[in-house]
Amino acid sequence: MLKYQTVLFDLDGTIIDTNELIINSFLYILEKWFPGKFKREDIIQQMGKPLPEQMEFFGGSELREELVEAYRKYNVEVHDELVKEFPHIMTTLKELQKMGVTMGVVTTKQRVTAEKGAQLFGIDKFMKTFIVHQDTLHHKPHPEPILLAMKNVNADPRTTLMVGDSQYDIEGAHNAGIHAAGVAWSLKGPEF
Repeated sequence: MLKYQTVLFDLDGTIIDTNELIINSFLYILEKWFPGKFKREDIIQQMGKPLPEQMEFFGGSELREELVEAYRKYNVEVHDELVKEFPHIMTTLKELQKMGVTMGVVTTKQRVTAEKGAQLFGIDKFMKTFIVHQDTLHHKPHPEPILLAMKNVNADPRTTLMVGDSQYDIEGAHNAGIHAAGVAWSLKGPEF
């Protein structure tokens, strides 16, 4: 018998390669406000958190909303040219579907860009639930978005797996009482 009946996926850096989109968008915006202050490595360490938290880290609470708005505008403009499909993801999703696994997405990303990325490669057609930033008050590592996804598909915590690329995905899964797996292609490295 199949151990996992439900598999929930993070989106960015897990099933779609938005790494260069995210890093490029951060570097573009931060260079405008803080020339020469931040590098690629600074951004990678913050990836996985909700965007407002990241922008507060980089620019303080007084600039947070302005930076978020500028980031989102630029991110949408360059989205399709910088997003890529990770190798073997579609094959994996098709295989899981054949096995009868219920799948869903749990992301801290905004709905418009999350859905845009998933639709770009046809990933959306495999997902029975799609939880984004706007759907919950709290975000990973808080269990709320994972628990909502599980509720939406009537998932049993004993047979549910969360797959992600950051510590927030893993911690969120543990906080929700389910198993977790980290992808080996995380920008933070397999050791992390």
